[in-house]
Amino acid sequence: MAIDSPALKARRVAPREWIPQWSTAAALRAVRATLVVPTLFAFSVTVIGDLQVATFAAFGGFATLVLASFGGDRRDKLRAHFGLAVVGSVLLVVGTAASVSLPLAAVVTLIVTFLVLFGGVAGPNAAAGGTAALLAYVLPAASPGAMSMVPARLGGWWLASVVGTAAVLLLSPRSPATALRDAASRAAGAMADYLDGALGGGPAVGAAHDAAVEAKHHLIDEFTATPYRQTGLAAEDQALDNLVGLLEWCGSVIADTLGEYPDLSGAPDVERQLLAETSACLRTVERLMAGRAASFDADELDRKIQASVEWLRGLGSGDPGYADAVHLSFHARTAAFAVRAAAVEASAATPGSRRTRLPRGIPLASLTRVASPHTSLRSVWFVNSLRGAVALTAAVVVAGVSGVEHGFWVVLGTLSVLRGNAAATGSTALRALLGTALGVVVGALLLLVIGTSAPALWIALPIAVLVAAYAPGVLPFTAGQAAFTVTVSVLFNLLAPAGWQIGVVRIEDVAIGCAVCLVVGALFWPRGARAVVADDLADAFRTGGAFLAAAANWALGLRHDAPTPAAATAAGTRLDDALRGFLSEQGTKHVPKHDLWRLVMGTVRSRLTAQSLAGLPNPHVEPDPFRRLLGDQAGQLAAWYDHLASRLDRTDHGDVPILAPPAFPDLLEQPGASVRDLACALWVHEHIKHVSARLAELVEPAAVVAAQRHRPWWR
Repeated sequence: MAIDSPALKARRVAPREWIPQWSTAAALRAVRATLVVPTLFAFSVTVIGDLQVATFAAFGGFATLVLASFGGDRRDKLRAHFGLAVVGSVLLVVGTAASVSLPLAAVVTLIVTFLVLFGGVAGPNAAAGGTAALLAYVLPAASPGAMSMVPARLGGWWLASVVGTAAVLLLSPRSPATALRDAASRAAGAMADYLDGALGGGPAVGAAHDAAVEAKHHLIDEFTATPYRQTGLAAEDQALDNLVGLLEWCGSVIADTLGEYPDLSGAPDVERQLLAETSACLRTVERLMAGRAASFDADELDRKIQASVEWLRGLGSGDPGYADAVHLSFHARTAAFAVRAAAVEASAATPGSRRTRLPRGIPLASLTRVASPHTSLRSVWFVNSLRGAVALTAAVVVAGVSGVEHGFWVVLGTLSVLRGNAAATGSTALRALLGTALGVVVGALLLLVIGTSAPALWIALPIAVLVAAYAPGVLPFTAGQAAFTVTVSVLFNLLAPAGWQIGVVRIEDVAIGCAVCLVVGALFWPRGARAVVADDLADAFRTGGAFLAAAANWALGLRHDAPTPAAATAAGTRLDDALRGFLSEQGTKHVPKHDLWRLVMGTVRSRLTAQSLAGLPNPHVEPDPFRRLLGDQAGQLAAWYDHLASRLDRTDHGDVPILAPPAFPDLLEQPGASVRDLACALWVHEHIKHVSARLAELVEPAAVVAAQRHRPWWR
């Protein structure tokens, strides 16, 4: 069964899906599998002479070398493969014990599948190993067996785990996290070039802007290249994860700043020094992410920020040009704060930094913290885990009730073709059947030519494994399915010669598994991640808006309990995962990717602006009319975000109404604005202006997403 690992499924681009592609990573994977799987199978059959060992060594080899796609350095991969071996061993024993009773197998399958799939929230390697771990369970759970077979089965599984892990460590492709670091380095360097160009006042600012935008887009594309985050729970991984979001925020802030001030050669010297130090910090991020030696001096940047503050205070609110000076200072300090935060995370994401010299184990508290935001039907991890658990449980029940000879193929067929939505599942099911039929024809022709001669079959086996291992994510799904069918036909004819009839049985089993997928896909969340993305966007806008209003009131002295970002951060995490799941689904996307990212960055902008305001000291002063007006504006901003959210997650309205962002007057131009001690209030005023200026660009994408809530799931 050509079961794609999550990372490989994400790399399949719909328009090129049917065009074979060259992939160095896939070639290395195919070489590893070709060297290991036939060798282990031959050793188990001819030397050990145990069919259980041979079967679990062969399928364990596929699980370790093809289905599991672990990232990180060699130590990370060794740890991940050891974890897969241990978890697979436990699941193998549980599956064998559950196979004695169909009701017991159904209950255990539901629980085990949900826990394995939902465990992917722990990090990229946990997600990448989910399908491989499930293979260790479904193979014994849906096959006849007894507990006396467990030692032989474990022997085959561990034989494949040990030899397969050694092959991975010797022939490892480049880690996705390494590519992410390279993209982060490139983005930071491009932003620094953009700032330096504006400070120099040269003619190349436009080209530097284009390069910065392109580098930022490349970073986001690399970050979203898999349906799960490439970073795990270790401090170093979390810092890298945070860095990507902060660099996106830095790019937006710098673009806004230089959009208004493209030539900073004539700016006040204190602001030029601050922006120059900001550029130097970006260079530090660039070097750290490139693996070069660099150190970040936060104190120097803080001194430049404080110098900007003191210079502004020295002007006085009554001086001519004070409002313009505040505006420029806001942009300069916002860029500096954003880059400072990015540099801190870059330092922490560097191997060997003091912040990352922590035990490599993942504490239970971290697992709980990461998993808790996903215990909701608005989490794509929760929804897909429950959906997959129901589908595999139904497959186990159907296989048991129907009495098919090889029930585990029904379950594997279900696992192979189950996708994020019913339409994608149906498309994949059709191609699975076509691929299986094609594999049966090729296998039958092969067997007609070579017969059941053992030498000929042993020659054919590594060729079939080579194609089947190279196929996932590179060759068309149908071709991969056909190659795996040929591989299975050769394997089983080596164990017990039966000719081409094995392929016919496999078609029947896959057809049953496909039917189960179609039914479950139509009944459980047929829209897939599309609806979850809309709901999570709504949550992110609501919580971000509420956090922004609370933070503004805190900075204005209108409230004295410090606002917390917990709800907004959790909503942002769920949204990130839902968007990844949606983008990795097969089928046409009716919402353009750039529109989705515009909405996502709208939520990020509100959340990070709120964090900036929440970091200001509470003034503990009696509110004046100016501060109260600013508080009202922050409340209106939160109400608009809530209104926008209602367009996204309400499915009972008719046509999506036109939503206009609020038009806030410039309070500095209002009568009575020249009150004393406006420094903190003016800072809040600039934050509100900065956010509200970008509201209009959210309206049209939100209407497109809302309109999708009314489309039938099959369209």
